[in-house]
Amino acid sequence: MTARPSALFYVQHLLGIGHLQRTLAIAAAAAEAGIDATVASGGPAPSAPPNVRLIQLPPVRARDATFSTLIDEHGHAIDAAFEARRRDALIAAFDAVAPDILVTELFPFGRRMLRFELVPLLQRAAARTPRPRIVSSVRDILVPSSPQKAADMAAVARRWYDAVLVHGDPAVVRFDETFPPAGDIADLIRYTGYVAPPRPAQAPAREGVVVSAGGSAVGLSLLATAIAARPLSRMKTAPWRILVGHGVPESDFAILRAVARTGVTVERVRPDFRALLGAAALSISQAGYNTVMDVAASGPRAIFVPFYEERQSEQALRAARFGERFGYQHLAEADLEPAILAAAIDRAMKTETRAAAIDLNGGPASAAALLALMQTAASA
Repeated sequence: MTARPSALFYVQHLLGIGHLQRTLAIAAAAAEAGIDATVASGGPAPSAPPNVRLIQLPPVRARDATFSTLIDEHGHAIDAAFEARRRDALIAAFDAVAPDILVTELFPFGRRMLRFELVPLLQRAAARTPRPRIVSSVRDILVPSSPQKAADMAAVARRWYDAVLVHGDPAVVRFDETFPPAGDIADLIRYTGYVAPPRPAQAPAREGVVVSAGGSAVGLSLLATAIAARPLSRMKTAPWRILVGHGVPESDFAILRAVARTGVTVERVRPDFRALLGAAALSISQAGYNTVMDVAASGPRAIFVPFYEERQSEQALRAARFGERFGYQHLAEADLEPAILAAAIDRAMKTETRAAAIDLNGGPASAAALLALMQTAASA
């Protein structure tokens, strides 16, 4: 291992940028811990933290929420020639960095449609001397898979990987709850706590409500229902800010602005979202990983209305567990009506949360785990 070890992080975000944001946060923590951190991003990427190098692969994304088709930056379905260019670019990035540790975000527990480049990457890493440590980085909750697919994922982890970093807390959600074969790779699993921004140094004065959601039709329904619930709740005289995702069409954005009453600001999502949460008394949002962690770190009371489909139960489980353990309110999409949401607002404002009990040290803990793995390899 060199005097300053190096790490290459692979990440592919297909719809939202949550996977990328979490990986960049871990890479930044690794850099702060003394690791030269490089992120190879397979989707369109914003700027990286100043201490992290970013390598942009030819970008792909999912055509829609079914994840059945990958498309390039021009909206065309990718073909074998594109796959070969991506694979070659990824291998070139690996060779250029020559990392002491390779981290693949989500794979092998997801991103199976990218095996055309990830399996060659793993083969390249395993063949290099000295062989880098190979690590999987996964969120707290996985999308359910068939028993055969789950068994295949565990077999890939057993064959290629030295560790699986689970960015959660087993006291909240155990990995085996959404990945039943976890027992077969129990020796590889390390829980890091949740990856989140630092908590504010001091509690700010809090007022008003921040409502946020993604750009889907479900997110639009949450925003519209929140506007209708305001006059029915005890927060009816407080200032409200409705943050509308860029996926919401301009026509629907205009309707939200038209129905908003005095005291309600409707605007597109802002880069200072965390700062807005830090000054808010209440957050109303969906329950994606990064959103929940932003709420937990920023400290407002919260109501989570998780996005839910038959194979997308991740947010529902997270919202329920954070409600049970830490006092947050949560509503099912099917119950999203103005009067019901207003009642949840009133309950939330009467209930103290236990946000301080949430383990948000996932970034530094992940960096420490990576360092420990590299030090073990160096002494072997």
